[in-house]
Amino acid sequence: MKKITLPLAFVALSAGLALAQVQPSKQTPESTEIWEPVPPVVTPGVYSANTAGTTPPSDAIVLFDGKNADNWVANKGYNPTNSTDPLQWLVKDGVLYSGKTSSAMTKQQFGDMQLHIEFQTPPKVEGNGQGRGNSGIFLQGRYEVQVLDNYQNPTYVNGMVGSIYKQAIPLANPSRKPGEWQSYDIIYLAPKFNKAGLMIEPGYVTVLLNGVLVQNRAAIRGTTEYIGYPKVQAHGKGPLILQDHGNPVGFRNIWVREI
Repeated sequence: MKKITLPLAFVALSAGLALAQVQPSKQTPESTEIWEPVPPVVTPGVYSANTAGTTPPSDAIVLFDGKNADNWVANKGYNPTNSTDPLQWLVKDGVLYSGKTSSAMTKQQFGDMQLHIEFQTPPKVEGNGQGRGNSGIFLQGRYEVQVLDNYQNPTYVNGMVGSIYKQAIPLANPSRKPGEWQSYDIIYLAPKFNKAGLMIEPGYVTVLLNGVLVQNRAAIRGTTEYIGYPKVQAHGKGPLILQDHGNPVGFRNIWVREI
């Protein structure tokens, strides 16, 4: 039989690994305890059953606190621009109402984030399908999470509330009645691009609507187009855009935690 000679480095490595194994009899509860780094302390928000809704946690970037729209500018269309025009949306009783003048765009830009936003479609039902309580939340100004009154209001399922518009159908429809406050909690991981502008990793979106999971790490294939297929556009951080679609949708308690 031919004798097999193993490289000396391989023999040494194998011996080292064998010695590195902790014998079960030598393990203690402390063997698997990790003490550092300690996660930062964050004071959670407080839910109130009245019109105040949910307050932000202590480390949040508050984008709308019910007082003014100072953190926003007017943006024509649904793509981010360099606009510095003041937002003309109505602020009343702690609510920011979409207006027919423009969409609303944050002055600040974001990448990976946790977003909380509460919305209210009109209590008086007018229209049907996409014409009823329509708005949208554009992550980085490009990827729309649909806002729509879908309480007993059928429409195409990849364009209903909770959808990533024209890309990902929601897992459920937990819509509340028109006029009732609803909430989105969104975990967003931005897409990654190489130097040539090619997407090397898609963006991912997890969405809870009224506390119900409707998107579970859905992959973003590109921009959310009304007509046609997604387009891949290399970009860095981007703003949030709240769409005006001709319906007076109310928003409140908008905050972000960068992750």
